[in-house]
Amino acid sequence: MSSTAKVLIADKIAQVGIDLLADNFDVTVKTGMNEDELCAVIGDFEAIVVRSATKVTTQVIDAAPKLRVIARAGAGLDNVDTATAKARGIEVVNSPDANTRAVAEHTMGLILALARHLPEADYSLKHGQWKKSALLGTGLYGKTLGLIGFGRIGREVARRALAFGMRVLVNQRRRTPELDLEGDVQSVDLIDLLKQSDIVSIHVPLRPETVGLIGEKELSVIKKGAYLINTARGSIVDEQALLAALESGRIAGAALDVFTEEPAVDSAIVQHPRVIATPHIAASTADAQQAAAITVAEQIISLLKAPPDNPLALRILPVDNVFPHEEIDPARVNRLVERFSTEKILKNPPIVSEWEGKFVVMDGATRVSALKQMGYKFLAAQVVSLDDGQIEAQTWNHVIQGMTPDEFLAFTEACGDVTHTEVDPNYIADNMLELGGVCYVVTPDMRTCVVTPVPGGSRLDALNNYVAKYIAAADVARTRSQQFHEARIEYPEMSALVVFPKFTVEQILQISSTGKTVPAGITRMVVSGRVLRLNLDLERLKADEPHAMKSAWLNETVYNLIGNHHVRYYEEPVYLLDE
Repeated sequence: MSSTAKVLIADKIAQVGIDLLADNFDVTVKTGMNEDELCAVIGDFEAIVVRSATKVTTQVIDAAPKLRVIARAGAGLDNVDTATAKARGIEVVNSPDANTRAVAEHTMGLILALARHLPEADYSLKHGQWKKSALLGTGLYGKTLGLIGFGRIGREVARRALAFGMRVLVNQRRRTPELDLEGDVQSVDLIDLLKQSDIVSIHVPLRPETVGLIGEKELSVIKKGAYLINTARGSIVDEQALLAALESGRIAGAALDVFTEEPAVDSAIVQHPRVIATPHIAASTADAQQAAAITVAEQIISLLKAPPDNPLALRILPVDNVFPHEEIDPARVNRLVERFSTEKILKNPPIVSEWEGKFVVMDGATRVSALKQMGYKFLAAQVVSLDDGQIEAQTWNHVIQGMTPDEFLAFTEACGDVTHTEVDPNYIADNMLELGGVCYVVTPDMRTCVVTPVPGGSRLDALNNYVAKYIAAADVARTRSQQFHEARIEYPEMSALVVFPKFTVEQILQISSTGKTVPAGITRMVVSGRVLRLNLDLERLKADEPHAMKSAWLNETVYNLIGNHHVRYYEEPVYLLDE
């Protein structure tokens, strides 16, 4: 072993994860412990791995003076006292992506089982009954699916439901840009979703505000004859209210993978004839369990072996876990590849922010893309936090030159993704909201046109295609001004000003988490404490060596620069004319 750190595996995980940890640490597998038993043994361990059965409570954490990492081999963290762990400086990690597809597929299986009465059909036939006429099912095409929650799993369910030809409604407690900009789903409030949906499926985490989210009030307004699916957490649904709704005939049936008390072998809701019940197995596929075990094992190895963070928040990151938030210009990437190949120096590290287990590029997407194109497995980046106000998002607007106003409007309209609607410029904000505009255009004669996607089109895709097409055809510059007359002072030959909505940092991170991007050149990130002129050796960065060794080398480089007084701090904004 390369480390004497001790890791406790308290719930059963895939053997591949155990083997990976055992190659690096002293691993003990001891499952099925209650709280007292866990408290008695946890004191010797630096890390613990759990799934859903073991509860890492305040009492457990208090009994673990050496504990540095709590790893949940799954998506949720409701069985971990994260507040106590954070107060103790203990890292809490999980594997939110590992079981996403498994749960989405199980959800669709439950929907089909309910709609086509599959369990009853199987049971009756095996018991000598041919109930062909009695088991008339319902199709999914054209039906409305209501998704309560639109995170990773909700989005995967939506994709599958859309493939079945279903209409998809979404209720998300906090509006997110993937709802605002995605044309395939419709965002509604919870009551409207319940009233309109033929099938309601729950995909929100268990939090204090979601306990009993679906109760007597909600079930009283649900569409008569609807089906309810829950693969999230049992306590989100009031089981007594659900029983009453089933008994009254308000809902036609329910499919549940999770329950308020588990194991639910004696539960009245499980025994109900119009309920399909599975024993919390939505995430239980071999693929999902292996992915979860590997993910948490790699995170534990990284955390327990990592050297202390350097004070400039510079880190070595796997390139596969770093994603741009905006479209990339391939020509700029190719030019930078040539420069990197010649200079072999990374002057300025990209700026990234961590979001849902991924790192989103706030500034330096071209650098990241160039390194990926050159085959780098790791890169050095400055990790800035959204929580401490270190980063602020601003919006660039686009100045159009080289085309007349009519040529520009005709060209972009002919692209087929959008339409232009001329509006009163005095009420542009109201018109943007009313028409669902993705941006608006102002011409020298003060014509103001709201740009909207064609019916049925994705707003984000339309915005990206619109910008990409005019960037390829016109001379485009950037301005912070939203007023045509102000921008024209700097650009007297401009023929149109394209004004975009203002994106927040959180919106940008959420868009990136869906695998999508905003158009190139419309976001500007203001980062306090930005690191410049790191001048990192690219050949060493590309060297075939473990992540921990690269991290140690980066930290040593930073500490040497600080120790030799090679660090300067500018409080005021600066102009770097060579960038």
